[in-house]
Amino acid sequence: MAKASNTEHLAHIDCPGGGQVWVDGTVLYVGHMREPSGTTIIDVADPKKPKILSRIDMPQGWHSHKVRVAEGIMIVNHERLGQEGDEEFGGGLGIYDVADPANPKQIGKWRTQGRGVHRYDFDGRYAYISPTVEGYIGNIVMILDLADPTKPLEVGRWWIPGQWQAGGEAYPWDDWTPPRCHHPIRVGDRLYVSYWHHGFFILDISDMANPKAISGLNTSPNFPHPTHTCLPFPKPLKGRQVMIVADEDVAKLWPAAPAFTWVFDISNEHNPIPISTFQVAGVDPDGAPQPAMTGCHQPSERFVGTVVPFAWFAQGLRLIDFADPYSPQEVGYYEPDPPAGFERGSSNDVTIDDRGLIYLVDRQNGVDIISSNFI
Repeated sequence: MAKASNTEHLAHIDCPGGGQVWVDGTVLYVGHMREPSGTTIIDVADPKKPKILSRIDMPQGWHSHKVRVAEGIMIVNHERLGQEGDEEFGGGLGIYDVADPANPKQIGKWRTQGRGVHRYDFDGRYAYISPTVEGYIGNIVMILDLADPTKPLEVGRWWIPGQWQAGGEAYPWDDWTPPRCHHPIRVGDRLYVSYWHHGFFILDISDMANPKAISGLNTSPNFPHPTHTCLPFPKPLKGRQVMIVADEDVAKLWPAAPAFTWVFDISNEHNPIPISTFQVAGVDPDGAPQPAMTGCHQPSERFVGTVVPFAWFAQGLRLIDFADPYSPQEVGYYEPDPPAGFERGSSNDVTIDDRGLIYLVDRQNGVDIISSNFI
């Protein structure tokens, strides 16, 4: 049986497992984990009776598990799965006109070398992406201008010194995991960039052509989980500028207790300071190693006020209030039933819409629509 506190379940959408959900107006976009399913577009004007409008498929060996929409333009990632993807299809971004969500039209593709693009932010004009690029080791940061979405143009790029192998940079990580930008998030003239087992960075993009690092911090190797998402609050909390840093409960450097989320004081952005952490009660009773995807994954990158919805893998949806950033508190949750054929759920992503409704996608199957008085 599903478990809930301070939440109400409105509907379940039966669809293949997803990596990301996004809502534009009253239309839900779901990026799927595995081919042949690419993106599903769903009418949620009546959240209790969602209707599938259209689907976009992907070829074997590639997936488009991320999706963002703004100003009538949808961008999806094209990323290789393993080594199977046909080179002719190629990694990058698929760009669609979704003025009519029932009939999405591909109007462009931005191509890159290697595996492709993992995750990104998109504001309707610029895309802030994490591509693999020829001559570099691992994913880097790149800014694309989509003023003409049929012809995306690179504006700027940034990487950790040592990634640009073709440029002759000395590689300093022979005894460490390779660097990999997971994804940037833009707030104002800053990018907040998660860099997997290389921590996070704050970049100044007031000159987009020349992003500059302000600071960075890595909680590895003391903590073995990769840094997944850096999400700043737009307004001060208790007089401090605050950023959530969510670790992902996968790819651990060694067997370990479940991942959690950090809270950093970035009032002095040259010196980020950890001030608290949050873990779901009962998930880590004794610090013993547990299976992957038991702990933290992803906060909603769209939120209002101080309560942030989280997709907490096997623990489902958690609503966490950061009004006191020194002591975050859970104020609600929804733990869906496991999808058919699975022992437990695996909530992978979450977002909200303008009505305050919550959309929670499981990486194995389905999307749940949920309401709460806290959102």
